[in-house]
Amino acid sequence: MYEPLFMKNIPAAEAKPLLDLIDYQEGRVVSRTFVQTPVISVTLFAFDQGEGLSSHTAAGDALVQVLDGEAFITIGEKQVTVRAGEMVLMPAKIPHALDAKKRFKMLLTVVKGDR
Repeated sequence: MYEPLFMKNIPAAEAKPLLDLIDYQEGRVVSRTFVQTPVISVTLFAFDQGEGLSSHTAAGDALVQVLDGEAFITIGEKQVTVRAGEMVLMPAKIPHALDAKKRFKMLLTVVKGDR
């Protein structure tokens, strides 16, 4: 059996459909973290319609990859609609917020450095 050094909550050496690794829950935001270190985090999210994350900043660049559904994302003063199969970069230290126009799933990767 293979034991991952840094990853968690995902079996090693097995193909898994990413969309099946997290389920929607009514009225909730659900998350499943795969890696969390001082330099990088990778988290899978499922947002029910109408749910979101209020405006906040991150210490690193955050890449949102929408896997299912549709999200409305505000980055600084810019508003972006992101759909399944699309991604958007939220730069470090810029306020951003997410709203589920429709329920959606996303993979969030945050990369931090020493800059």
